[in-house]
Amino acid sequence: MVISLTFVAARSRAHGPTAALWHAVEVHRAPDDLDGACELTVCGTLARVTTERVWPVAGTDVCPACLTQTR
Repeated sequence: MVISLTFVAARSRAHGPTAALWHAVEVHRAPDDLDGACELTVCGTLARVTTERVWPVAGTDVCPACLTQTR
């Protein structure tokens, strides 16, 4: 049995002084089954999943906790 973790990218909403960030979502189903709904991210935030970007997302607006926990 092979166990592999699959992560997809999700974008959080800006909230007060907090900027919108890219987060990682661990999925246990095919990425094709994702419908763009909000999912719980690796760091515990709710964010909207996107199939247009892959994880890890390049850029400066990436959640540092998600980066650390997915390495």
